[in-house]
Parts: sequence; structure tokens; C-alpha cells
Amino acid sequence: MIKPLNTYEVWFITGSQDLYGDEILKNVAKHSEEIAKALDESSSIPVRVKYKTVVKSPDEVYATLEEANTSKSCVGVIAWMHTFSPAKMWIRGLNAFRKPLVHLHTQYNQGIPWDKIDMDFMNENQSAHGDREFGFMVSRLRKQRKVIVGHWKEEKVRKALGTWSRAAAGWHVLRQTKVARIGDNMREVAVTEGDKVEAQMKFGFSVNTYGVGDLVQFINAVKDNEVDQLISEYRDSYQVADTVLKSHALKDAAKIELGLKSFLEDGGFGAYTNTFEDLHGMKQLPGIASQRMMAAGYGFGAEGDWKTAALLHASKVMEQGLAGGTSFMEDYTYHFGEERSLVLGSHMLEICPSIASGKPRCEVHPLGIGGKEDPARLVFNVDGGEAINVSLVDMGNRFRMIVNEVKAIKPEKDLPKLPVARVLWDCYPDMETAAHAWILAGGAHHTVFSKALNTQYFEDLAEMMDIELLVIDKDTSIRNFKDQIRWNEIYYHHF
Repeated sequence: MIKPLNTYEVWFITGSQDLYGDEILKNVAKHSEEIAKALDESSSIPVRVKYKTVVKSPDEVYATLEEANTSKSCVGVIAWMHTFSPAKMWIRGLNAFRKPLVHLHTQYNQGIPWDKIDMDFMNENQSAHGDREFGFMVSRLRKQRKVIVGHWKEEKVRKALGTWSRAAAGWHVLRQTKVARIGDNMREVAVTEGDKVEAQMKFGFSVNTYGVGDLVQFINAVKDNEVDQLISEYRDSYQVADTVLKSHALKDAAKIELGLKSFLEDGGFGAYTNTFEDLHGMKQLPGIASQRMMAAGYGFGAEGDWKTAALLHASKVMEQGLAGGTSFMEDYTYHFGEERSLVLGSHMLEICPSIASGKPRCEVHPLGIGGKEDPARLVFNVDGGEAINVSLVDMGNRFRMIVNEVKAIKPEKDLPKLPVARVLWDCYPDMETAAHAWILAGGAHHTVFSKALNTQYFEDLAEMMDIELLVIDKDTSIRNFKDQIRWNEIYYHHF
């Protein structure tokens, strides 16, 4: 249900002016097309890079950026000034521009041709100050953008563009996402609530509530042969005991998955939530159903958590083709130690198998909450490696994104009696500091956990969203973190 990243485009637009004459402008266009083609062919950039044009006047700038605004395939623009491009001509176009912008500060030639350089060369290759003129105007307009500096042939530049383009695609999809809130929020819970109207104004995604009966109608319409076919898929994909394969619980779970899938497809939803407090007409809480919907690219949030559901959907778009996986997650319990304290992340059922180590086990166990029948779920561990936890919260006057960089750790001991998927991690800079900072920031207990994405993806995304970002990493100290929160309060109240 997620469109491949190579169906999206970023447009390469070069700035110049008519002052230089036809010969230089032909070279500018030729060089620009060559750069765009090389970037388009780079394996580090998953979206298409499309050379668009060389703009030389206010009308050309405005027309090109307005075309980008209305294009369904364009998710952002790369701007580069080959020559000097007087920045007043960009004002009207930039004021109207509504998509992500990256300012690529590069030049066509990699080094200075010491024995050949003359004034003709200098006139043609003026990125060093043409980009500074453009940079002033974007800053003067207070426009959000990313700046990438380096030669276009360098892999670090291409990787930075690749990260930004993934974030741009995620932002593009998020702005059109429909989130189905099946039932309401878990009663009396604060952090999963928020201003859905403000969220739609800020992010573009819509959140609307649907009765559980709306889903149950789809579940009841599922045919027995469809259930049998899906159970065969379970058998082929996971470790499943014969007793589980033949159980009514697994059949009920498969029926729920098929009904949920039909409900989401029929409504054109990209994300959804549910809650164990509102399951009227359902035999069990969706476990394996939600796990597999996430693996297919849907965003999910438990207990009505629509912010995490939407953010997870955008993350699923961004991570395509990357190893490691991304999942809904919850900080569940701690392991305090003298040398190192750890976090065990899990949930009642709903952890995405994209992060699994090895072949998950499909099991059926009682669930001591919700008052329904024993649900089916996938049980697995997660391998070690660098990862992040990301939370999106509503602070009343603004939305805040919090990122904690962590290191997943392969479980040191078996967990034979824990019948859910789980992941163990060590926080940066350490668990005590990270938890302290997370609590000060108001971070939620629900997160997007990813081994595929790192902080840079979410920094780029937060800048596109124009929201506050707080990062907890190896350099975090509580004193400085408190100051950052205080400074941000002043900044966001001012703006």
C-alpha cells in the first residue's frame, strides 16, 4: 500500500540571470543537467532527481516553483546557483513555495584549474557567492530548508541528499494520510491525546474516529476459504505449532486481519489506532493483525495514539529499501545495574516483525487485560545494533518531536515466559540520563523504534514540519538539556 520511493521526484532547479549571455547560459544548463543525471543514477538517492530548468527572472522562478507545488510526483526541490542569481527575483516564488527545499551548495568543477583559470571561467562558475546570495534570501524570508555543502560527486553529499529525499517523501505522504481511530483513546490517558484540528493544520493528516462496529462489519464478511489461505501463509512465514494452526484463536485472528485489511483499504487509510477498552463485537484484541499491517507499511498506535500511528506511517515510507526495520514500541520495564542500566521495550502484542531476529513464532496466549479471548501474536527477539526511539507529542502551543539514540542489545538471557515480541536496548548517553531528559521533554511511553533510520532522517523531517526537535544522544547533559527546553519555550512563544 506504500508507493515505491522511485515513483517520487525531486526537481533540480538552477539559478542564474540573463546578464551572462547565451553561451554561458547554455553551459549552465548543460552542467545542471549533467549533475541532475548523476544524482538521479546514484544508488544513494532512492527518489528520481529530475532536471527542471535554469531560472533567470522572477517570473521564471515563480512559475517553476508553483508547478512544483501542484505536481503530484514532486516531493521537493534542490536549488543550486551555478552563477550569481540576484535573490530578489526569488522572493515571490519562495513565498509561494510549499514543499521541502534543499539548498545544494556545490559547484560544477571539483578543483580550481590553476593553469587555465581566467575571467571567463570566473564569470561562469560563481556558486561560491551565488549560493550565499540565495542563502541570504531564504534566511531573510525565514523559510525552512536544508543546506548541504560539498561537491556533487562526493558520496557524503549524495547520501545527505538521499536522507533528505526520504524525509521529503515521508512528509509528502504524511500530508495526505488518513488516520482511522477505531474506538476512542484509552480512558484518562493524556499523552496519546492531542489537538487533531491543529495536527491537520500543521501536518496535513486527518484523524477521525470510527466505531468498532464499522470494522466488525468487514470482519464478519470474511469467507472461510480466505481464512484458510491466510493461515497457510502464517504456516509458511512463521514458526507455528500444529495445535496453534488448528486453534479457533488463530482462525479468529486471521479473520480479524482480513477484515482490518479490507477496512483500511476501503477507507484509503494509511494508519490506524485501536484500544483494548473498545473491542465490542470482536473476539480478541488484534495482535498478529496489527503486526502484519505494520509490516505492510501501515502506521499503528495502540490505545488511540494517533500521533505515533501517523509518524510510523511516514517512517515506513522513509525506510523503504533499508535494513533493520521500524516498529511501534513502548518502554515497558527497566533493568537497573551498577555498570549499565537497560530498557526492555515491548507491548501487549503489537510489535512489527520487520525488526525481528530470525523467524518469528506464532503463538496464542491469554491476555490479562481487555476481557477478551486469547489472542494470537508473533513472538521474537531483536538483534543488536544502533537504533532510535522517536516520540511526537502535543505541548499545547506546539508539537514537539523527541529522539533518543539507543543501542539495541541481543538479550543476554532467555525470556521463556514472556509471550510477546521484545527488544532490549541501552540508551545514549546512559539510561538514567536519557530517561531523565525524556521525562523533562514530556516524551510519550509510545514511540517509533527504528533500526533502519537514524536521527538525521527525523531532523530533516522535523524541519520540513517546522516543529521543535529535542535530541538525546551521546553528548546530552541534563543541565544543557534543561537550558535547551527553556530557550525553546521563549522561541516558540515568540514565533
